[in-house]
Amino acid sequence: MRFLNEPTTDLTYSDIFLVPSRSDVISRLDVDLAADDGTGSTIPLVAANMTAVTGKRMAETMARRGGLAVLPQDVPIGVIRDVTAWLKTRHPVLETPVRLAPSDTVIDALHLMGKRPHGAVVVADGAGTVTGVIRAADCEGQDRFASLASVIRHQPLLLAAGTLDGGSGQALRDAFAVMDAAGTDYAPVQQDGALIGVLTRKGALRSTLYRPSLDTDGNLKVAAAVGINGDVAGRAGELLAAGVNVLVLDTAHGHQQKMFDALAAVKRLSPGVPVVAGNVVTAEATRDLIRAGADIVKVGVGPGAMCTTRMMTAVGRPQFSAVLECSAAARAAGGRVWADGGVRYPRDVALALAAGASQVMIGSWFAGTHESPGDLQVDASGRQYKESFGMASARAVQNRNQREGAFEKDRKALFEEGISTSRMYVDAARPGVEDLLDMITAGLRSSMSYAGAADLAAFRERAVAGIQSAAGYEEGRPLAQSW
Repeated sequence: MRFLNEPTTDLTYSDIFLVPSRSDVISRLDVDLAADDGTGSTIPLVAANMTAVTGKRMAETMARRGGLAVLPQDVPIGVIRDVTAWLKTRHPVLETPVRLAPSDTVIDALHLMGKRPHGAVVVADGAGTVTGVIRAADCEGQDRFASLASVIRHQPLLLAAGTLDGGSGQALRDAFAVMDAAGTDYAPVQQDGALIGVLTRKGALRSTLYRPSLDTDGNLKVAAAVGINGDVAGRAGELLAAGVNVLVLDTAHGHQQKMFDALAAVKRLSPGVPVVAGNVVTAEATRDLIRAGADIVKVGVGPGAMCTTRMMTAVGRPQFSAVLECSAAARAAGGRVWADGGVRYPRDVALALAAGASQVMIGSWFAGTHESPGDLQVDASGRQYKESFGMASARAVQNRNQREGAFEKDRKALFEEGISTSRMYVDAARPGVEDLLDMITAGLRSSMSYAGAADLAAFRERAVAGIQSAAGYEEGRPLAQSW
């Protein structure tokens, strides 16, 4: 990256703009978004290891679209095993349906519709034979305890797995045309008469634009976090045995002896997968973690929407400068960095990658989507939201220390550096994480084409940045109404 006007102070994403350069990139669809950090991600986006952000639905969706999700360290190992095993059996193209039996009730369907943005439930018998599809409109005026069999109004369009030809571009175009002709945006897919997944019109389009992140067995990839306390090697070994594809050693202050001990313990396992460690904000810390065995260093202290570290402790660093310095140090040492936190718009993602990050971690932004683990709630005005909370908040600390006695739990809860409850509203125009991925990658693709960069490596080299005033940043914001 080259600067038009050299910085004299540390900078946030809002302080920076990019200028266009001469470009040979014909179309933004010609650019390659694949990360170069050994994770195999085909888009440089990671769903953060926050309890309010990443669960099995988030992990499935992110991997299907080429990204990665990190299961939080607070999740019991038995649950990690179950989730990972479940993920490894998911289809790389078809979505996992919300499925109920004909004998289930209307209220069961209403409770589950919010788990996916398409708002549909497939009704199938024990053998997997589809008998109908239920949407919210089908439940209006119905007794909440009526069986789903009694409220099915029409037989849905069914697609045969064989016609999809393994998810080839032409097969997806054909499936889209069939759904378009039938006037539906949602179709269950059967193989040998049994339900194996669902395809939406948007899903068919997306599968021609995104490449799933797959392991050597052709299964979706997933990452999982490990803390630096307790039996780190034991936990890491169990995660590896479960089939986790990336290990993330995570703590708020990554430049400390416990982290070095944890890295040494994990590297003795010869994990065979990328190991991520963090969080840090300096070149020195980055080099130290890479020398200790980290393949990727997580950068960011205090920029997250749920984090109060900077206000509580004054510790941290403006995120753009932290990423810029740490990524240069990491590449010189043979490693990479993930930019963790502080992104609120697609421009911020583009700036983090232009500054040298191999991927960008997103937390609260993804918390307000249908795929995040929280339950949909409705405020007094009728807007839908989900609750989010920081992983250093009293709420998270209490969950993390649930095996301890009441005295120790309550004492630790006194020391929080995160928000315990925040409402993340579901964007009606972009209710699913895939909608956000579309928006983010569209902005990133355009940013790269403005820079004349065909891939992320070229983007880092060709990006030209300038420093702007608050008024300059404000000038770039669209107006909801005339001035």
